[in-house]
Amino acid sequence: MTIHPVAAICTAFLIFATPMQAIAGPGSIDHACRQAARPQATPKLCTCIQQVANTTLTKSERYKVSKWFLDPHKAQQTRQSDRRSDEILWTRYKDFGARAQKTCG
Repeated sequence: MTIHPVAAICTAFLIFATPMQAIAGPGSIDHACRQAARPQATPKLCTCIQQVANTTLTKSERYKVSKWFLDPHKAQQTRQSDRRSDEILWTRYKDFGARAQKTCG
């Protein structure tokens, strides 16, 4: 079974992203994608994923998500949190992953 490149990258970000230096701001998802050291993470794909993030996640959400690449445990804390704001962020992040897969695939 072949894993779709966008699905592989987004899934890795959703579950256990490789710790890396990530910058906050407009290109934080693109930067994190390029630093993922995965063969599927081409500049074209990472740019596409960033464009989807720009239309799916707010700047604040992109900032929060960029921190997950430095500390994947924070992503798990958000996913498992009982706080309504974390539930909303996690739901929007899953939507982002699905849209990135559909758009960038």
